Amino acid sequence: MSKFIDRLLDPNSEREEGQPQQVKLRRLPNSVGWIAIILIIGIYLATGIYTIGPSEEGLVKRFGAYVRTVDPGLHYHLPAPFESVVTVNVLEVRKVEIGFRTVSPAPNARYQTVETEALMLTGDGNITHVEIAVQYRVKDATKLAFNLINPAEIVKQAAEATLREQVATRSLDETLTELRDTIGIDTMTALQGFLDSYGTGIAIDNVQLQTVKPPAEVVAAFDDVNSARQDKEKLINEASRYALDIVPRARGQAQEIANQSEAYKQTRIKGAEGDVARFIEVLARYELGTEVTRTRLYIEAMEEILPSMDKIIVSGHEDGLLKLLNLDAAGGGQ
Repeated sequence: MSKFIDRLLDPNSEREEGQPQQVKLRRLPNSVGWIAIILIIGIYLATGIYTIGPSEEGLVKRFGAYVRTVDPGLHYHLPAPFESVVTVNVLEVRKVEIGFRTVSPAPNARYQTVETEALMLTGDGNITHVEIAVQYRVKDATKLAFNLINPAEIVKQAAEATLREQVATRSLDETLTELRDTIGIDTMTALQGFLDSYGTGIAIDNVQLQTVKPPAEVVAAFDDVNSARQDKEKLINEASRYALDIVPRARGQAQEIANQSEAYKQTRIKGAEGDVARFIEVLARYELGTEVTRTRLYIEAMEEILPSMDKIIVSGHEDGLLKLLNLDAAGGGQ
């Protein structure tokens, strides 16, 4: 009541009491503004926080120029427009397909042929159908990110050009048969050299030929050729097996004949040596008694020549006591 009377008596007193509250109300908007400014600055600075995945590398750019590479983990860079980061997956194995496209993956895989890519000219002027899959990965993230716009398209075009060059240096038969794997290896080597020369930062892991066949119009004729080639290989293998069986047997027979010949040779040599020894012995006896030895040899020869006939030897000496010698009787007497 007293305050009310005092206000009536002195109206200025009310203004003086309300003045501090007006000062507080005037200061409150200024405080809210500073808080909002601090929050905005904090949010702006927080935009520089970023994370690099386990299979990635981070390439930090300052005003558009590359400054450093960061490893997987939590990192910070100056907010835009001062710095920015480009992430590159360096562990992912990527693939491009030439001559075909995968419509649906495994297990129920379906593919679509791209004839404009698959048809290629061989060195002997024929046309063949070749499909390959190229697997690649990133070996230098800096070169890949800053030198290439579309890495997959670069690899595809380079692989197609390299493959056509390799096929053009081989004949159709070589492409379809014995040099098929060689084409894949040579394509991989040449493609890697081509990409390195342009500083792409890409490593080729594998170049696999999926399908190599003649055009559809001549498939039947080539099937006949392949069948004939398989029959040829079959006959060659059968001949090789027969040779492996008959050659050792013939060698064994030849060795057996050689051994028999050597044995016969030694027998004849020993027989001849025995005859020589007997002759020498007879010669020695002949020299001791020429006439007796001659007569003995004559009688033995007649025994051998005329074994079944009666033989009587007539002595040529008229004064001898023994005129007749009946060999059969003499033999019977013995």
